[in-house]
Amino acid sequence: MRTLIYVPIIHTSADLGSLAEEVTKRGIRDLGSEIWSKHEETVLSFWDVIIKYFDSIEVSGFKLYQDGMPAEGEVGQRIVDEVVKSGSKNYEVIANLIHRGAILVRTEDVDLVKEEHSMLLRITRAKTVVNKFMGLIRYKLAKDNLLNKRDEFIAERIEETLNEGETGVIFIGAYHNIRQRLPKDFQIREIKDINKVREYHKLFRFYHKHRKQIEELSRYLISEIPKGG
Repeated sequence: MRTLIYVPIIHTSADLGSLAEEVTKRGIRDLGSEIWSKHEETVLSFWDVIIKYFDSIEVSGFKLYQDGMPAEGEVGQRIVDEVVKSGSKNYEVIANLIHRGAILVRTEDVDLVKEEHSMLLRITRAKTVVNKFMGLIRYKLAKDNLLNKRDEFIAERIEETLNEGETGVIFIGAYHNIRQRLPKDFQIREIKDINKVREYHKLFRFYHKHRKQIEELSRYLISEIPKGG
């Protein structure tokens, strides 16, 4: 049997790179600085819980699959080191796992990652409302197909590189759908319920309408993970 520890992630600002400023501005504009700060605290606490979980288990020999990771070996390690410097909690976990003997595996098709990133950049860098709107329309029309292509590639990479008896860890955005694309001989261990992570993502934009539900989800996200996952 092959085991895959599934970590549905929530991005911090540091993970968003050149998109971070626009996302933060929009979050503060739509929700207010106090609520946005609460969200950032929740996300950081979520990652603290993830770090604590992996600190509690032996990870030597684990294969690591990371959302957006287009390389492995020395190139992959350089990418990890650079993103850690930017303050990414996600990549801080990856770097720690590598240090403890886990193995980084190329996870994504670089062309697909670049295509999506370029579309998002065009939206955030648009000089006019019309251009921003057109960029958003193009992205909405293309994103599902693009996500499906990425998911197919990621699932193929995991199937090809995770051998019988091995354990892998995937750090992946909550809207990806990798699980259903993997063979039935995989044992999937979600250390946080992907549906609850998705629900938090979906409802947070409407915080004032769903405050109690979001607060409940926030408590779940930052709750300790049992050692068994």
